[in-house]
Amino acid sequence: MRAVVLGASGVIGRALVPELALGCDVVAASRRAQPADGGVESASADVTDVASLDGLFREGDVVVHLVHSLGTGDFEAVDRLAADNVAAASARAGVRQIVYLGGLGATADAASSHLRSRAETAERLAGGPVPVTVLRAAMVVGPGSAAFETIRALVDRLPAMICPRWVSTPTQPIALRDVVRYLSGVCGLEAAHGESFDVGGPEVMTYREMMERIARLRGKRLPIVEVPVLTPRLSSWWLHLVTPVNAAVARPLIDGLRTPTVAGDDRIRELVPIELTSFDDAVRDALAAR
Repeated sequence: MRAVVLGASGVIGRALVPELALGCDVVAASRRAQPADGGVESASADVTDVASLDGLFREGDVVVHLVHSLGTGDFEAVDRLAADNVAAASARAGVRQIVYLGGLGATADAASSHLRSRAETAERLAGGPVPVTVLRAAMVVGPGSAAFETIRALVDRLPAMICPRWVSTPTQPIALRDVVRYLSGVCGLEAAHGESFDVGGPEVMTYREMMERIARLRGKRLPIVEVPVLTPRLSSWWLHLVTPVNAAVARPLIDGLRTPTVAGDDRIRELVPIELTSFDDAVRDALAAR
């Protein structure tokens, strides 16, 4: 099997490429080709330029689409274009499967533009003849994950927090290593063709509980007071002041935190049986990797 990973230089892509390389030929594709490592082929490709995809895919390939444009001026339009280009180029080349990592809570009518875009990307990828496998995850706990780094920075930098009501929203975070194992597991798996799976860690918690547990692991106590008046716009600018995530990324992320992101089923556990990583262990791994 040959797998082409689009967005190979991102947080998920960097972790997925070596995992896939254990069992198949891998092409790590990103806007700027990275030096080849461990027998992995490197390629330069811009998913918003359909011509750059021609010749990248081959008949029988598995294409893993990990590109998201959060932080650009009109990320929804950019992601639509990217999905259309990937679907069209995959169909022309005779690709056998597209694997896409979307988001829990992502629906066409979601209040969050970020989650709507995730749903629309999945729909457009599936609009062509190539079977698509969608994995839908909540926050990925790992070094470099924008959502996790935002929460971690808040815990590290603030002695106390005044938070909006989204801190009481339930979510089901998943360790980076588990997302990677699920993605790798469905690549080339015919039973996963045309299917959408919810993937989550072993624990459901609120964002408040998440922050309190990270604080305990950091040896801190973090008093949290919930208030109803901190709007998503104010929240994003506040995050911009105290975390590494800029406002263009933070605001769509915060909009999405109002939506519960809990797995609705566990069918993926039957297809890809793995031992899930606990939240505390995932946090310890992420902090150690930093």
